[in-house]
Amino acid sequence: MSGIVGVCQTGECELVEKMLAKIRHRGPGGQKVIAKNGGVLGIVYRKGSSPPYLNRPRFSAVWDGRFSRNLDRVETDTPLALAVLKDGKVMLVRDGLGISPLYYGKVDGTLVFASEVKALVGIVKKVREFPPGYKYVSGEGFQQFYGLTAVETLPLPQEEAARRLRKALEQAVSGYIKDQTEVGSLLSGGLDSSTLAALARQRVDRLHTFACGMEGAADLEFAREVAEHIGSIHHEAVYSVEDLWKALPDVIYHLESFDALLIRSAVTHYLVSKVVSDYVPAAFSGEGGDELFAGYDYYKELEPETLNGELIASINRLHNTALQRVDRSAAAYGTDAYVGFLAPPVVKLAVRIPVEYKLYQEADEEPVEKWILRKAVEDLLPEDVLWRPKVKFWEGAGVEDQIAAYAETQISDADFRNERRLPDGSYLNTKEELFYYRIFKEHFGTLTDLDFVGRTKGAPSAPASF
Repeated sequence: MSGIVGVCQTGECELVEKMLAKIRHRGPGGQKVIAKNGGVLGIVYRKGSSPPYLNRPRFSAVWDGRFSRNLDRVETDTPLALAVLKDGKVMLVRDGLGISPLYYGKVDGTLVFASEVKALVGIVKKVREFPPGYKYVSGEGFQQFYGLTAVETLPLPQEEAARRLRKALEQAVSGYIKDQTEVGSLLSGGLDSSTLAALARQRVDRLHTFACGMEGAADLEFAREVAEHIGSIHHEAVYSVEDLWKALPDVIYHLESFDALLIRSAVTHYLVSKVVSDYVPAAFSGEGGDELFAGYDYYKELEPETLNGELIASINRLHNTALQRVDRSAAAYGTDAYVGFLAPPVVKLAVRIPVEYKLYQEADEEPVEKWILRKAVEDLLPEDVLWRPKVKFWEGAGVEDQIAAYAETQISDADFRNERRLPDGSYLNTKEELFYYRIFKEHFGTLTDLDFVGRTKGAPSAPASF
């Protein structure tokens, strides 16, 4: 993991040092500041690497322009956030899906940027998320270079679609691993995480798998089965309800959000990421599989002709929800997250696979979600894992509604009515969100503009009486 900050103005080294201090957790290996005409850039980088950290499949990097590299080749859907200082100008680039984080604001008209919001709070008046698929050049403004949109599907037979998907997944996993002999993989025992773990195991000498949950959680049982099946070195993070409450302030600080569904899943992700950091510098994470292959129940309610468009929209919403959780959980401990399903070869193929292969239905039977993915890896996984129905991360981990129930006891009806309207005019959806927002405010103060906070689609809302 690494993180970047910068000021598009000459001579602001002290400010850059101050901003770097706020994100030092992202790169415990060290830091570097580049000061030249036109701007000052800073980076923190992971142990065992060195700036500008350009040799990884996913990175945030600063670049002082002394490298003979074609910038046009960087402007793709490759997962990155990049800052370049050259010829008196700063250029910023963020990948098309928003896998690597980037935010910005202005001080007296000068653009200031950072990998996390906390580095900008108290420096700029309004924090903005740098849009995925855009670049910015000093004096020229923002320009879009990538956008994921619906495309025509390929007329593929089922067997060919499954074969191509398997090849793309193998290419994606290999692209992340490169020459590493030891790597990690989060493992819930669900289809997505199990697929990446199984593929990664074939390419490294040692694969560490990591499962988390409360005692007796379904995810722990299924993850053990997969770990034994693929021959990984397996680790478990088993926690109590008290562990959840204790972790919440740190989770919200790193996550920089008060979205209820996001925080529920982030608590368990944060806890297991600590275990990851004890063994490996990077671990695979299964985000993107549900959105690419129709894994959520609500997709089954859509008309077939609208499903593909909703899948594309779902992927484009990940940047400030699920991908933010993945990034911040790993970054909190200076590790990296490999999102294999969102690697270019998988995304480019998946959006062109016919939707009837994703939600596959025979006669009057219930549609099977992610059917084509299951067919692509049916030789890799145990049968009960291969056909296991989708379970939300916090449900499979045993969290379910425990956090929400606790929040309900901490917020009165009167408090919710009086406090649910936020300073920017938007509203909190539930008492649970107010509970999280109070912690968020303790960390970041009363921000008058919260546009950078992503809100998960389908989150619960308050009754009309409120």
